[in-house]
Amino acid sequence: MSLLLTLLGAAAVGVTLGLLGAGGSILAVPVLVFLAGQPVQVAIPTALVVVLLSSLGALLPRLRSGVVRWPVAAVFAVGGVPAALMGARIGAALPERVLMPVFALLMAVVAVRMLRDARPLGTACRTSGAARPERRRCLPKALGAGAGTGALTGVFGVGGGFAVVPALTLLLGLTAAEAAATSLVVIAVNSAAGLAGHLGAHLSLPLIVSFAATAIAASTLTGRLARRVPPERVRRTFAWTVLALAPCMALTAV
Repeated sequence: MSLLLTLLGAAAVGVTLGLLGAGGSILAVPVLVFLAGQPVQVAIPTALVVVLLSSLGALLPRLRSGVVRWPVAAVFAVGGVPAALMGARIGAALPERVLMPVFALLMAVVAVRMLRDARPLGTACRTSGAARPERRRCLPKALGAGAGTGALTGVFGVGGGFAVVPALTLLLGLTAAEAAATSLVVIAVNSAAGLAGHLGAHLSLPLIVSFAATAIAASTLTGRLARRVPPERVRRTFAWTVLALAPCMALTAV
């Protein structure tokens, strides 16, 4: 029964990544802690493996459509990779009684952010045809956003797509489809960097294989169906689920 629930949780991670290009990774750690019974220090690097593989699975159907903005993803990677490596070291050093409540707070912030309507800031940067001065103003924003999401990935084992997608749309002016696809590249790169910072952790290979295979299958399938499903409904359902799980993560530390 526990294995079945864990695989259902893995499917939820993959479905959310496939539909939204973000968000599913923050479910991975609670699923691994509550349903698979892993300590949080093991659940975080395990989640990074799963998030890396499932984000690649969700990315594959989008490659042919040409919506991935590779230069933008590269800028995010420049800021995100060193931050993810440093964050992984910080996360590994934090005791569980500290890490769990902070992670619960992060979950609550993400849920509230997704429940609120994202309104344009009026300062979005164009991704093509921009003048050089405008590009120079946008580059620090992109590097800063990349570093912030990379740090979140390393410390908490989350892909950071919930922060990447708003940054891509509001700061850099990408469309929703471009942001969802490009965020998957950023999530994969940050997850790989964060995982490198957790080398030496004792992970369960059978759990990783079963969890990742389920998440990849779900993300690949739903990635093909993303245009047919109302993203607003998926986003709100996911947000309420994360908000309900946040107090459970905090109480686990107690």
